[in-house]
Amino acid sequence: MNTDQKQKIEELLQPLLENDKYFIADVKVSLSRVNSKVTVLLDSDEGITIDECTEISRKLGKELDEIMPDKYTLEVSSPGIDFPLKSERMYRKNIGRNLKVILKDGKEVKGKLEGLANQEITLIEDKKRTGKAKNDPIEPINISLENIKEAQVIISFK
Repeated sequence: MNTDQKQKIEELLQPLLENDKYFIADVKVSLSRVNSKVTVLLDSDEGITIDECTEISRKLGKELDEIMPDKYTLEVSSPGIDFPLKSERMYRKNIGRNLKVILKDGKEVKGKLEGLANQEITLIEDKKRTGKAKNDPIEPINISLENIKEAQVIISFK
């Protein structure tokens, strides 16, 4: 992917984000001789509707026509619940949900996201406890965002 094009698309998006009502979750550009594809994933603290994605897509499409040299397909959508959390705003939006966090050292931690402060998330770890420790309070753990390789919301159908 051409990072210059990705950066240019992000710049074109900024005025369309309505004073930070929306935020960019991801931008992908797949170049091809036949038909390139631009995928833009947007979200907001309250979520984003199909109509909002359509409106931004129309506006962005007009801008892209000027910078994309060949035929392209533009897709603007929300990231979906299974999309990895990549920014503080995405973590903040998911406070109260259960996460699976993979650390850069390979360790996996699952638990409820309790908060975010000072570039750290606070998780209440999901541990099975037995015996005398069963009634002991679970201590929250703090994980620096820079130590996280990937974090995803755990989808529960309970």
